[in-house]
Amino acid sequence: MQSFEHAFHHHQCFAYPTEAVFGLGCDPLSETAMMEILRLKSRPVEKGVILIAATFEQLRPFVHIDRLPVEHQQKAFDSWPGPFTWLLPKSDLTPAWVSGDSDLVAVRVSNHPLVQKMCQLVGSPMISTSANPASMEPARSSDEVRSYFGTNLLIIEGSLGEQQTPSTIINGLNLETLRA
Repeated sequence: MQSFEHAFHHHQCFAYPTEAVFGLGCDPLSETAMMEILRLKSRPVEKGVILIAATFEQLRPFVHIDRLPVEHQQKAFDSWPGPFTWLLPKSDLTPAWVSGDSDLVAVRVSNHPLVQKMCQLVGSPMISTSANPASMEPARSSDEVRSYFGTNLLIIEGSLGEQQTPSTIINGLNLETLRA
């Protein structure tokens, strides 16, 4: 975990297991690391990425949860920790390279033990976007990550969670499910 902590604090990206697939991550406030992730994936910055955390308190600085009806807030809280990503109104702290061209930011409180440990170690949420170049299937093993991105990318070894599909995405403003 020392190499993960070093990478997080020194503007580097890394790969790690999540609930369903391997993800690429970095410090959400590091534009340098985020631009490297987008380069690796050939992904446009306008699409945005997910912030993943161990607790909602880690996400709170990045969102305006109070702009949602109380019952919508409660639905989000009731779904966490778990494989549910919520689109919430972003705060001024949320960089454009995280939210893309939206006024909302995608956030999730993970129930994956390694993801929780990583976020607790650095006291912060981290970026989560599937570990794959655009139009390719997400990596489900560290070997697949290496085949996509080579050996220079730090890979945090561990097991995937028990989800077979990526997280459900729900718009917190209207409760519309965007990805089931």
